[in-house]
Order: sequence, then C-alpha cells, then structure tokens
Amino acid sequence: MTTTQPVDQQSGSTKRGDSAATDTGTDTDGTNGASANAGATVKRGFPKIGPILPARLRPVNRPTMLIEIVLVLVGYYCYRVTQNAASHGHDAPFHRGRDILNLEQTLHIDAEHWLNHTVDKITWLIVGMNYYYATLHFIVTIGVFIWVYVKFPERYRAIRTAMFAMNAVALIVFYLYAVAPPRLLDPSHFIDTFCVHHTWGRTSCGGVAGLSGSVTNEYAAMPSLHIGWALWCGLAMAHLAKRKWVKVVGILYPVATFLVIITTAQHYVLDMVGGLMVLAAGFLVQRILLGRPAYSAPPPMELVEIPLQGGSAANGTAAKPTEFPSDGTTTSAQT
Repeated sequence: MTTTQPVDQQSGSTKRGDSAATDTGTDTDGTNGASANAGATVKRGFPKIGPILPARLRPVNRPTMLIEIVLVLVGYYCYRVTQNAASHGHDAPFHRGRDILNLEQTLHIDAEHWLNHTVDKITWLIVGMNYYYATLHFIVTIGVFIWVYVKFPERYRAIRTAMFAMNAVALIVFYLYAVAPPRLLDPSHFIDTFCVHHTWGRTSCGGVAGLSGSVTNEYAAMPSLHIGWALWCGLAMAHLAKRKWVKVVGILYPVATFLVIITTAQHYVLDMVGGLMVLAAGFLVQRILLGRPAYSAPPPMELVEIPLQGGSAANGTAAKPTEFPSDGTTTSAQT
C-alpha cells in the first residue's frame, strides 16, 4: 500500500514531519549523506518566521464567500465598539490632534494647512478629491479583494489575513488612542472641505466620506487606514498584475491617496506613518501565522509513492493517503 509525500526538489529526499534525512546524516537509502552532499553550498538567509498554525488550519484553497462576509461583519462590529468608546471622551482626541500637529511643526513636516488652503481655492480639484476620498477607499479595496479571490485563490488567504490583521491592530489603536482629524480642530485653522463644498449634497458638518457621524468613528485619524488599505491594494496590484500599467496604477494609488487625505484635512502627515506601521504589523502577523510571504504562491510539492506502514492490500484494509505540506507537517486528506 502506498501514500504520497513531497520530495525536496533540490536534494531529492522525501520530507517527513518528524525527521528528515539531512537531520540524521543519512540518505533515504541508508547511505551516508555527508559524502553525497560534499561541496554543497550552504545558503544563509533571514531566519524563518512561523508558521505557528498547524497545517490543517493553513489551507491554500480560497474560503467560501460566506465566511468572508461573516469576517467583514465581525470587523465592522468591532469598529463600532471603538466608535462608541471614542465618543465618551471628547477632549482627549482633540488634545492628541494638537499634539501631533505640534510635533509635525517641530519636525517641519506640517504640510496639511498649506495644502488644505491652497487646493481649496481650486473648486473642481478639491471637489474631485472629496469624491476620491469618499468612494475609492471602498471601491478599489473591494475590487482588489474580488480580483485576488477569483484570479489568485492559492494566495488569497495569506493576502486577506494581512489585511484583517492590519485592521485588528488599527482598531486597538483607535480604542486606546482616539485622535480627532485636522478638520475637526479650530475651524479658523483648517477647512472642512466636505462641509464647505457640500459633497454628496451634505448640508451639515460631521461624518466621514459623506456618511453620517452615527456610522463612522470621527476620532480614528491615527493610524490612517486610508493609507493602510491603499498600500495593501497597491502592493497586491504591483506584485500580482501582469500588465505594466496596472502595476504603475498600484504604485501611484497610495501616493495619490496620501495627497487626498492631507489636502482634505482628514488626516495628519504622521497618520501616514501610523498607516505604514499597522500594515507592517499586519504582514508580520500573517507571516507568523502562515509562515510564508503574503504575495507568494505556496511552494510546489512533487509527490512520490512510498510504502505505507500499517495496513496492506492483502488483508483488504485500505489506508487513507496523507497530505504533506511544504514544511513537513501532515494533514489528513480522505479520498
């Protein structure tokens, strides 16, 4: 009776979850492995990170859409929790916003005020930026999600995990460190472009991206998830797209998003740094959980047949094959 097990494509030895030929110094045929590998070059690289999840919790096939919808709903519920928590202390978010502005002035990177007042004089441009902020944040992100889900099913779970982990880290920051955006500070300092230009027909101020303040967190400036999501989308497009113009769009999209969020007084310059940090944290969590880069395909597995211990065709018992992922751990796969 036989089962399948992957072969290391460089050495030709089969991998096992509990031991490997290179660990014992012998080849699979019992010969000394030292002489066979004489003169081989040892490649050194970054230390391996993860995975901490067992193989059965790291499938490479895409999940059902229902699962993804449930995860999104759970994420939105957590977002509402942070919104309610932030609304209880109105003074602290404003003090933190002013502290961020003071730090930017010390570092001479406070470009928000100049951009906000300069571009506001060009009506068609600032209105276009308002609608960019209000729409593309969701449209592009959902579009990239669907694109990766359909076109790259073996990569989808890893890429999605990085996004969800980033959001989880950001929500913790929103809960612990609520920050008011520039547009909600002293009105004489910043222009609320959404309010002034009545984006989406609004007649009153407050709310984000044309939405009522009852469904948005007004004090979620730091970190900027507009930047985090835009970079997540841009990296996916730059890594996975085949057409060069799509790659270029993926590179330019986060840059344009940064200019928009600053000019419309929705975020501070340092909020971009916060967005970068939570995105990096999301990718780190994904790497620890799954043990491979988010945008790379799972390593290929070459399968061979080996004798199966226990059970035989003679006595009529049939042993079930076992899948051996690339890291050597095993998962049951009934056929």
